[in-house]
Amino acid sequence: MPQLRKFVAPELVIGPGASALAGRYAANFGARRALVVSDAGVTACGWTQKVVGSLQETGVQAAVFSAVSPNPRSAEVLAGAAFYRDHNCDVLVAVGGGSAIDCAKGIGIAVAEGRPVLEFEGVDKIGVPIPPLVCVPTTSGSAADVSQFAIVLDEKRCRKVAIVSKMLVPDVSLLDPETLTTMTSAVSAYTGLDALTHAVEAYVSNAHFSLTDMMALEAIERVKRYFLPSLAEPFNIEHRQGMMLASLNAGMAFSNAILGAVHAMAHSLGGAADAPHGECNALLLGPVVERNFSAEPARYREIARRLGLHLPASDQKAAGALCAGLEELRRQAGLVRNLRDLGISRSQLRRMAENALADPCMATNPRRLSIGEVVQLYEQVF
Repeated sequence: MPQLRKFVAPELVIGPGASALAGRYAANFGARRALVVSDAGVTACGWTQKVVGSLQETGVQAAVFSAVSPNPRSAEVLAGAAFYRDHNCDVLVAVGGGSAIDCAKGIGIAVAEGRPVLEFEGVDKIGVPIPPLVCVPTTSGSAADVSQFAIVLDEKRCRKVAIVSKMLVPDVSLLDPETLTTMTSAVSAYTGLDALTHAVEAYVSNAHFSLTDMMALEAIERVKRYFLPSLAEPFNIEHRQGMMLASLNAGMAFSNAILGAVHAMAHSLGGAADAPHGECNALLLGPVVERNFSAEPARYREIARRLGLHLPASDQKAAGALCAGLEELRRQAGLVRNLRDLGISRSQLRRMAENALADPCMATNPRRLSIGEVVQLYEQVF
């Protein structure tokens, strides 16, 4: 019997030059002054100023807030909300990767609710809509521009907080593959494997359904086709658009099917090490897939097939082979650091495991994991 399901997504514009439409969309909301949330790296590449120019062309003034770290802190959200109010802004425009977009979402929560953003950790805690949000993503992995997630670092607890609400789905995402040409090779690698992790976890999530399945598998096929070529030819717009669409499909899949243990553990690791989120996902993906395999063997075999991997008939051997294939892809992308390289000590592992088990993403993992198993998984990549 078919179930009633909800699917949330923003309005999308896809293709070269899409970023130039930011002003038109902000004006459509009746905006007078936009808070443009970005970061120093994206600003140095010229994308922030290009969006500011687009806003000004339509009569929308811009106030730029670029004090955003790679893992946005709650203090930065607080400062951004004060900046929004001080400049009498009425719309948010995020230009950047997941960090800038998540910070913009956090600012929106703080402005709308009038309370610290960390109070909204968890699922469906936001009671009122945030200001209109237009996104111009400059990476191809986080998919924060289409998701109902915001991830903010709690500096005091050294842990990332996941906030999940349909109130956080952006109004518009302007997907311009030209913005991806200024990513470094490391950021291209991190974000590409982040997109793959989104797709894999959404496909095996215990909340998956037909629409998310379709998008997750499409994303996996696009990663197989475009990920390594995009690293080899960073200015090839076809490869970049292929990865942008991989990120888009994976993002809409996970936003609606949610994620699993990889992300729960990566959030905990990223908070403890202040490490790139995509790198944390890439490090943990293979071992978690191997541990989860017995819960959804047919689905993991389909993932392997879409990646071009041939698995043995034995499920136990197949789990190891899929893990090895994912590890090889990580190596080919140039990501070789382990937990020790990220500055983590063994004394931190149990606390990290406790934080991971409390993360909302763990609820949709296809297999229930004990704290001992989570510690073992961290040990496996130490």
